[in-house]
Amino acid sequence: MRLQPPTRLGLGLALGLLIAAPTAASAQDAAAFFKQNCTSCHTIGGGRLTGPDLKDVTKSRDRAWLTDFVLAPQAALDRGDPYALQLQQEARGVVMPQVAGINRDLVSALLDLIEAESALPKSQFAGVQVSDRPFTAADVQLGTELFRGQRRLGGGGPSCVSCHTVRGTGGLGGGQLGPDLTKVYERLQWRKALATWLNAPPTATMQTVFAKTPIAETEVLPLVAYFEAAARNGGEDDRAGLIQFVLLGLGAAALGLGVMDSAWKTRFRSVRRALVERRRGARS
Repeated sequence: MRLQPPTRLGLGLALGLLIAAPTAASAQDAAAFFKQNCTSCHTIGGGRLTGPDLKDVTKSRDRAWLTDFVLAPQAALDRGDPYALQLQQEARGVVMPQVAGINRDLVSALLDLIEAESALPKSQFAGVQVSDRPFTAADVQLGTELFRGQRRLGGGGPSCVSCHTVRGTGGLGGGQLGPDLTKVYERLQWRKALATWLNAPPTATMQTVFAKTPIAETEVLPLVAYFEAAARNGGEDDRAGLIQFVLLGLGAAALGLGVMDSAWKTRFRSVRRALVERRRGARS
């Protein structure tokens, strides 16, 4: 069988595929990176969260400035950049963190992604849709049960109290691995931002825990309701829980001392009996 030499059309198609493949992969990597690291604070066309809406951001600032800022946000603040300071003020003092693994090539791919998504009627990163209806007592109660582990999360993930606490959790309190969430509703700036954060938590620990067991959409709003109530009330009074903990500790200590006293009392008597019998034998 005689092989035919490649045609110009075939070479052109092959060259086109070689060029397009890295571009497609780069866009896919940028989309995955944006979803994992950026959607908790930003949308593209969905309005402001903790950080600004990024729709058409490349039209308001040049790419060189954006690249430098994404690579080192704190450096822009340290040198007194007016726009960086404005962003910090609008975010109520929150400073954009320097994301691990970021580099110039990835920033360029992210900016390309933002430009492409900004041109769409609706971006896939417009953010989660959160109901603006008033929270009810039932919402807060369900959120409380989900936070404290009294009701399991539908995805099978651990309860929030495993790693976090909220003032008034009661009993032995919550975990200490993560921060206190009493004021998280205010810290993340209200309902939509907090709901977005719960829907796609950006921290390394949260990503590891909830990558395969995400919080269900039906559970996000009750948790937000619980955190809103905690922030509004400053958390319930912890004194009852502290008194309960102290009484529990005293009871356990008394029980332990009683068991030890009983055990050693029997042992002392057996030793004393042997000594007394030996003494009597020696006299006789």
